[in-house]
Amino acid sequence: MSEALFIGHTYIDVTVLADEWPTGDEKSVARDYAVSFGGNAVTAAFACGKLGTRPDLICSLAPDWLGHMYTDMAAAHGVTLHGRQVRRSSLSFIMPNHGKRAIVRARDADYLNDFPRLDVSGYRALHLDGHQPDATLHYARACRQAGILTSLDGGGVRENTDELLRHIDVAVCAERMCEQLDLSPHGLLDLLKQRGCRIGAVTLGERGMLWYDETGAVDTLPSLDVPAARIIDTSGAGDVFHGAYVWSYVNRPELAWKEHFTFARAASAHKIQHLGNEAGLPGVDDVERAMLAFAPKA
Repeated sequence: MSEALFIGHTYIDVTVLADEWPTGDEKSVARDYAVSFGGNAVTAAFACGKLGTRPDLICSLAPDWLGHMYTDMAAAHGVTLHGRQVRRSSLSFIMPNHGKRAIVRARDADYLNDFPRLDVSGYRALHLDGHQPDATLHYARACRQAGILTSLDGGGVRENTDELLRHIDVAVCAERMCEQLDLSPHGLLDLLKQRGCRIGAVTLGERGMLWYDETGAVDTLPSLDVPAARIIDTSGAGDVFHGAYVWSYVNRPELAWKEHFTFARAASAHKIQHLGNEAGLPGVDDVERAMLAFAPKA
């Protein structure tokens, strides 16, 4: 049995690198492209698997040809799928552009069956992105009660985010959540503390991450200074970050959270130098090389 459980919604990501995008009745040829698995907790699970801990993943799964392709990807990466049926696979079309990315999504979240019930007793960590709110809340409660670390990718406010936070140990939120709640990053950290999250963070892109540890002391973790010429695709970097700190916690529980996050930061630095999620998954050696190659931004 795996030591880490992830719950999310599956996408197939089509990432296209182009100098310009046609408008109207025009055509153009892209410089490069990648087709890969996608989705926040899904990509985090694959990242954890690439680092060496085979994860369990509760995710949407369709009986179409994209679903079959996704199943093959999971098997190749040692990810054990616990599928929740939908009629059609979900797609993300991603256009990297000068360190940023535009995304168009087509999603089928009409789940045709209930979520699978797994025995959580063997897990050491649970990671969620808020998709599948019924499954998310069920497993967050079960794992919290069992003393299993619960982690949340707070990419945005969802229907049960406030209730869910009461069962989360580690909440790493995007700046977008601050905007949705009309809070400053410090204000969001205060909210996470009030909800009982013992580790809280707000990611700020190139400006790094504002976070607090078990003592409640707020600190900044600067991003690594990857040269702009080496940045190809930032999409998925945050998901790799989550998967990497889950891996670090499961495999090196004696380390402080600053060390888990420092490891994850280097994993993200590796990802952004590659096009697409699959090509950007780091192994432990890749993370260590990124740590040596890039200094924190001043």
